[in-house]
Amino acid sequence: MGGVALDDGPSGVKAPDGGWGWAVLVGGFVITGFSYAFPKAVGVFFKELIREFDVGYSDCSWISSLLLAMLYGTGPLCSVLVTRYGCRPVMMVGGLFASLGMILASFATSIIHIYICTGVITGLGLALNFQPSLIMLNRYFNEKRPLANGLAAAGSPVALCCLSPLGQVLQFHYGWRGGFLILGGLLLNCCACGALMRPLLPPKKPHDPEEIADVAAEEKKPQPKKKLLDFSVFKDRGFVIYTVAASVMVLGLFIPPVFVVSYAKDLHYEDTKSALLLTILGFVDIFSRPTSGWIAGLKWMRPKTVYFFSFAMLFNGLTDLICSQATTYTGLVVFCIFFGISYGMVGALQFEVLMAIVGREKFSSAIGLVLLMEAMAVLIGPPGAGRLLDATHSYMYIFLLAGCEVTLSAFILALGNYLCLGKKQEEPQAEIEMGATAAEREGLNHAAKGEEDTDTEEEPKGGEKGTAANAKAGEVVNIVKEVGEGNPETSL
Repeated sequence: MGGVALDDGPSGVKAPDGGWGWAVLVGGFVITGFSYAFPKAVGVFFKELIREFDVGYSDCSWISSLLLAMLYGTGPLCSVLVTRYGCRPVMMVGGLFASLGMILASFATSIIHIYICTGVITGLGLALNFQPSLIMLNRYFNEKRPLANGLAAAGSPVALCCLSPLGQVLQFHYGWRGGFLILGGLLLNCCACGALMRPLLPPKKPHDPEEIADVAAEEKKPQPKKKLLDFSVFKDRGFVIYTVAASVMVLGLFIPPVFVVSYAKDLHYEDTKSALLLTILGFVDIFSRPTSGWIAGLKWMRPKTVYFFSFAMLFNGLTDLICSQATTYTGLVVFCIFFGISYGMVGALQFEVLMAIVGREKFSSAIGLVLLMEAMAVLIGPPGAGRLLDATHSYMYIFLLAGCEVTLSAFILALGNYLCLGKKQEEPQAEIEMGATAAEREGLNHAAKGEEDTDTEEEPKGGEKGTAANAKAGEVVNIVKEVGEGNPETSL
């Protein structure tokens, strides 16, 4: 593949669960922060853009929409590029695109130029960083993967708390053009984060002659051609259920953060108090994400992560439904606290559950396809809520809509997982029985070999060998049976 050192997880490589993985985690933290916070942070420049280009607020809002659409909608393209070239080069090129888009936008002479430069070019660059960073986390962490995902996801609220004030300072001192130029330089840090994504090295070559022979025989076997985008993930019922649930969830998940400030203003609270609601939400979110990741990594919780994710979605949906009845500022503050907790739980668990369902090998393709499905929901959800608000002139209905959508997704995931679980139990049991049969056959072969050895060796020794072989075969069968009896059932 063009001499590129691919990082597609060579066989025999165990996830280090630490070491250089912590550097990868830092890179993922920064990339997640830029990817999710940047579309919201550019909103501080909208008033200047409206004055400069004589456009409306709805015209400027397309900048954030395009950024999110590129982040989600280019998922399959990112999967193909990662499979072809590896995570590190894709991320470094993506960092250049993200920076170039903002720098070019600083010279824009119309709002269309902003759409193309910031929305499309910068959006593509952020997408080329976000997805590979998740893939590398999956490769470097296994036992500590839930905690790693939670810590990386915390980059989103942290970056939002930093980028929004920074954008206001830059606009005040340098105007929107100078602010875009400086933010473009700041996005070059994506290249540095990409450089941290060092591919995992294959295990050292064995020195034992028998192991060398085994490796040589393995290398001679015809290797299946690696697919650029593996659509076989749709054959996995768990993946299909997850994709449907996640798409329904995204329809309503982003509605409350978009409208809660306007909701407070509609209740006649001043702008500063209304804006403080998002600060409260983000502050709670910062601590909720790593805490949720730590809980998901506990031994007793790890096999039930899917149900934990379902609970997080249900918690989030019920919070929206209850908030729809809030009529005071105190009620909205309480809503933001509980929404921040549940929103952080969802953010920390959504990709961890996908990793657990599809596994390490297919995660690159799976996340690209899931993000594409979610992109459609992202483009439908908030605009649809806006139309509902225009028709009813009541924020109660859009919060009810968001709550119903997220609650429905929780039931889809939990019930789908539960109903598919029974059939999934039969497949591992069949494999265990086949393993036991193979072990018995191997034991009989060893026993026969032990009897043949009696022709050339003394009878007692031959008897001992036959007995030892039978005993060894019996131990193998017992071990396999014990594994079958003690195999813990995991979700999906």
